[in-house]
Amino acid sequence: MGLTGIQIFKLLPKTNCKECGSPTCLAFAMALAGGKAELDKCPYVSDEAKATLSEASAPPIRGVVIGTGDKAKKVGEELVFYRHEKTFLNPTAIACLVTDAMDDAEVDAKIDNLNNVQFERVGLTLEADLLAVRCVSGDAGKFEALVKKALGATEKGLIIMADDFAALEAGAKAASGKGALLYAATADNCDQVAALAKETGASVVAKGASIEEVADFTGKIVSGGVKDIVIDAGARDIKSMFYNDNQIRRAALKAKNRDLGFPTIDLVCDMTDDPYKEAMLASLAIAKYGAIVVMSDIDKERMLPLFVQRLNIYTDPQRPMVMDEGIYEINKPGPDSPVIITTNFALTYFIVAAEIEASRVPTWLLIMDVEGMSVLTAWSAGKFVADAMAPFVVKSGIRDKINHNKIIIPGYVAQISGEFQEELGSDWEVVIGTREASDIPAFLKAL
Repeated sequence: MGLTGIQIFKLLPKTNCKECGSPTCLAFAMALAGGKAELDKCPYVSDEAKATLSEASAPPIRGVVIGTGDKAKKVGEELVFYRHEKTFLNPTAIACLVTDAMDDAEVDAKIDNLNNVQFERVGLTLEADLLAVRCVSGDAGKFEALVKKALGATEKGLIIMADDFAALEAGAKAASGKGALLYAATADNCDQVAALAKETGASVVAKGASIEEVADFTGKIVSGGVKDIVIDAGARDIKSMFYNDNQIRRAALKAKNRDLGFPTIDLVCDMTDDPYKEAMLASLAIAKYGAIVVMSDIDKERMLPLFVQRLNIYTDPQRPMVMDEGIYEINKPGPDSPVIITTNFALTYFIVAAEIEASRVPTWLLIMDVEGMSVLTAWSAGKFVADAMAPFVVKSGIRDKINHNKIIIPGYVAQISGEFQEELGSDWEVVIGTREASDIPAFLKAL
């Protein structure tokens, strides 16, 4: 943030109304300075102060939303250069490319992959985000028809790509109001493209042969009324892509260069014809620091490692992924079904749940809130222990769903079985389960 807590405090109404959730305006100002509060929470801040504070608190890399509705994708708005400093916020958008030189069958197949290649991991759906529609024919009418076809075939945001302004205009107007990204404005046509983007509610790619060239005219696009900009500094090889993405991010975060304070786009589809080299280039762009990566196709064998890599990079390292506390039904359990208890660390849940599903044994799974810790970590922290587990089991209501008195604990905490039995009472029987999740199917079938 550009202002200190005291500087922010001087711009606040100083009512100490507490409606923002902070005890005083000074406390709220300090929270704003630390990025731990939103200015909108203050109901009495003046418009003048709001304008000043909003400008000062704007992220060094602007956030750009592409698309509308549930499938809209936000890129940029990053605050740190290294993940361990805080966290990365908006995962790299992966786009699939179609062109008006492709026949209908090829276009349909690529859009079908975009819509349907998905993977489930730790409760999240991993999928690609955008469709890039490129004009290579030079025929504005043909390109417009392809854009309209794309709008009817997917709910995901569009990148509308054309070197010819007439074709770009036709595509942009076909997608008016859909939050498209127009590719691209150059030093020669940036005024025209900015006016088109403003008219159609689109964002703009600023394209140049170098970082310096792009920096020279992004300000003109902003002056034209379009602040949502993505940068293409002309990289078409691995060395240039790596250099450009790093230097643009560094210029925005370290040097506070507003002319380069925008997310970047990498067209890895134009860098190679080898699909696996393309995947390697996409992997590099995801790590360092492409905001949008355009690929030639979305296929399962290349996407799974890219999606998982992206998930790992953009998961907050300071906050564990957790499941809600409660009773989970797996394989349609009934009154006679076994009961297993474990922690709410998401990875623990999904590994255990997957093994229970594979066993085909109907099972009740009790998930206990231990602040997202794994079994052994929670046990060593005094959270997954008998005197905490027993009250949870009683309050969970599991006894109303079963006609037996057995509960299975993870094998790694076998040492608490006796104490857990005492805490639960003599009408319960504690069963020591497996140490490894992979042994769960055989264990359940043997019960």
